[in-house]
Amino acid sequence: MKIYTRKGDTGDTALFGGSKTKKNNIRIHAYGTVDELNSTLGMVLSYSISKIGKEILNQVQHDLFVVGAMLATPNPENSKINEVGEQEVKQMEEWIDTLETDLEPLKSFILPGGSGAGSTLHLARTVCRRAERESVELSQNEAIPESVIIYLNRLSDLLFVLARYENKHQGVEETPWIPVREKKKNKKSET
Repeated sequence: MKIYTRKGDTGDTALFGGSKTKKNNIRIHAYGTVDELNSTLGMVLSYSISKIGKEILNQVQHDLFVVGAMLATPNPENSKINEVGEQEVKQMEEWIDTLETDLEPLKSFILPGGSGAGSTLHLARTVCRRAERESVELSQNEAIPESVIIYLNRLSDLLFVLARYENKHQGVEETPWIPVREKKKNKKSET
């Protein structure tokens, strides 16, 4: 497979099924953001992370190739590609439940950050949310499988919980968000 073809030099790209579109089409944004998300998860895997974290992210990276293919396929009813669906969403929910048994319940919002892996997982979560928004926008104009949006929604939840889990296992405490009013009250009481 040749890396450069020169076919995209005019700003067009081919979709699955052979049709062409401009590279700034919302469909390209959506699956391009899924690709960005997958690369961000690759960054997470470059850190020392838990065994379960590696297993989860390895599966998610494979799933994201499928999600990207689903988004790159106009007329999904004619598609012959595999799809993510109920089984993958159920698996993510099981992972979330398993990881949460090892975490303190949230009492407030937390600031994204922490260890290298934890903070990169928080970044991945925000990229996932963007992929979800772009997929919703695409779905308002063109047909895409509903399972794509459900998958991305659940994945962002999983990435949040996994960020907390990896931070805990790296010994990094979470930073709670303190509303501005509470900050002012705390400063007055200190004086």
